[in-house]
Amino acid sequence: MTENVPVVQEPKKIDVVQKYVDELSAGWVRVLPKICTPERFARVAVTCIKKNSKLILALQTKEGKKSLAEAFMKCAELGIEPDGRRAYLIPYKNDIQLIIDYKGIAELAMRSGMISNIHADKVCENDDFEYNIGEITKHRIDFRRPRGEAYAYYSIVTFKDGTKKCEVMSKDEIDAIRKRSKSPNNGPWVTDYDEMAKKTVFKRLSKWLPLSPELQKGIDIDNEEYEMPKQPQQGYIEADYEALPLDDEIPDFDDKTGEIIEEPDPEPEAPKAPEALAEQPQQPQKALF
Repeated sequence: MTENVPVVQEPKKIDVVQKYVDELSAGWVRVLPKICTPERFARVAVTCIKKNSKLILALQTKEGKKSLAEAFMKCAELGIEPDGRRAYLIPYKNDIQLIIDYKGIAELAMRSGMISNIHADKVCENDDFEYNIGEITKHRIDFRRPRGEAYAYYSIVTFKDGTKKCEVMSKDEIDAIRKRSKSPNNGPWVTDYDEMAKKTVFKRLSKWLPLSPELQKGIDIDNEEYEMPKQPQQGYIEADYEALPLDDEIPDFDDKTGEIIEEPDPEPEAPKAPEALAEQPQQPQKALF
């Protein structure tokens, strides 16, 4: 008689990344534009996390999960996939920073329907380049020889009516923007410098463009990656509030109940005796004539 040997079932392995993305996908359905399906966006999100070990580590903390979810939601609202081409997710301290690539910004600009073409490029030492009075009049490249080091970057936008607008920035200006980045020595500023430089000059050009709500939001989100210098708003005087007197002192309150602790009224002071007036020396009278 054979004995029944119990079958030991191995514990089912749970794909933590897939489970996390499935939990977030319901929120993406409500905001994703028609150009991107929720299924495709979810697949890109899973690949994005699994390709970066630091993003997997972020799932082990409550703060990391929240920050990663916020970054994915921003991408979903814009319809930009975090595929490492249009957008990057870069761990920064305890936060996950969303960086939109030049191609992602250009895609948002083209969706507006007001732009027919966007061109951006670098200018190298051996290029034949001319820029005069706000216009790029020439840029010729001889691909038969090395172009040399890049010293400038530019972007040109052509509108549906044929008019154009351009912007040029030197490499020194680009590097000054890079220094304000939260990740100047990590991520796309290291792996894709030219694309980040093109995006930087296009964002400066965008100040002269009619921006769609999606493009404006994309630029605002991308600006969060930079430590922007604090500037007073135009038309307002920035006051030193610490130097201003307070109208009312903040009262003491009980930490547990929140009730204000009233201090007893101070006892009235006894009236002081009037001080004797000091005798003033008499001044000699002056003659009228």
